[in-house]
Amino acid sequence: MPYEFKLPDIGEGVAEGEILKWFVKEGENVKEDQPLVEVMTDKVNVQIPSPRSGLVSRVLAKEGETVKVGQTILVISEDGEKKPEFTPSSPVPRETTSLPGAPRPGLFGSGTTTTTTTTTARVLATPATRRLARELNVDISTLKGGGPQGRVTDEDVRSAAQRGAQGATRMVPVTATSAVVTQPSKKEQAIPLRGIRRTIAERMVKSRDTAAHVTHVDEADVTELVLIREALKGSAEKRGVKLTYLPLIVKALIPALKEFPYLNSSLDEQSGNIILKGYYNFGIAVDTEQGLVVSVVKDADTKDIFTLAGEIEKLAEKARAGQLSLEEVHGSTFTITNVGAIGGLFATPIINLPDVAILGVYKIVKRPVFREGKVDVRDMMYISLTFDHRVVDGAYAARFTTRVIETIQDPKKLLAEVL
Repeated sequence: MPYEFKLPDIGEGVAEGEILKWFVKEGENVKEDQPLVEVMTDKVNVQIPSPRSGLVSRVLAKEGETVKVGQTILVISEDGEKKPEFTPSSPVPRETTSLPGAPRPGLFGSGTTTTTTTTTARVLATPATRRLARELNVDISTLKGGGPQGRVTDEDVRSAAQRGAQGATRMVPVTATSAVVTQPSKKEQAIPLRGIRRTIAERMVKSRDTAAHVTHVDEADVTELVLIREALKGSAEKRGVKLTYLPLIVKALIPALKEFPYLNSSLDEQSGNIILKGYYNFGIAVDTEQGLVVSVVKDADTKDIFTLAGEIEKLAEKARAGQLSLEEVHGSTFTITNVGAIGGLFATPIINLPDVAILGVYKIVKRPVFREGKVDVRDMMYISLTFDHRVVDGAYAARFTTRVIETIQDPKKLLAEVL
């Protein structure tokens, strides 16, 4: 009997994944435990092995396609077995929420179903847009997309919702022959929005559409921070780690987060509760060739400065190599993004949901500063705090930032934290 290989439950609440790369093709023989496919979930790449040996008779998902957990993506036949005729009658989960009586799309946009004679192509839409359609009770299969290549956008879904369910179902469906495909000119290059880039796009839009973003900017005199780092670099090297400014800033943040707990929280919209968290997991944004990835340092308040430095360095290396596990990208309570090595005065980062805030740290420059009646050259750095105004107010965020700066600028307070 043909074996239907379904996208397995990878854990950590993952409901779907994007097919990044197939390692096999139809007609090839595959052995048990041989890599079948590489799937990306929540910015983590996972190679899934074959559960058995046999002949790959059907590949049912294309590279770049987002598939649900439990969805059949490949069929394996036993050696010598006749190639099966796989039809949409096989259990392949798709969108489960639709308007009453609306036809379900055929298998992977084949344009046929087993329960209706209506012909419809698979609608182009991101997972975030599909979720929005379900939340607004809009049948996305009936919408004509206004985005590139006929893609259904959030705006299309909201417009349909405003017209009401009846108006949404009367819209002209997208068919295989009616979809408009825009071809790039010779001076243009079409780059598919896929992989980590697509995940980033979806998450950033969701964050902007969900949280009420406000950014508070201040500056810190980091002269003492620079001196402390220089003094500790030798000890760090003996332990085999590179000491950057990030572990020192993490340590400076912990007493401030304990004093201002609403910035170490999340908003549970379903229950209407703000969840204050008594643990301190720092999301550290890492610049990779594939895009921005946030790795998570767990229980930072229980670790010394050298342990933190080693863990941050190790996670950054794994992020750049695309080897982070799901555990290493989940569970942050507060996020830091450091663009100081690249440059720029300051920015307004987007919150990494479900966190309530993200701290941006920028380049350190020597500037003349008026102190105690005279001008002195000091190491100065801008910092920004982007926070969710639904949870905290501007005054609360400003007091928190001031507390962080006080710790950074006071050698005694900082050394008490890092040693």
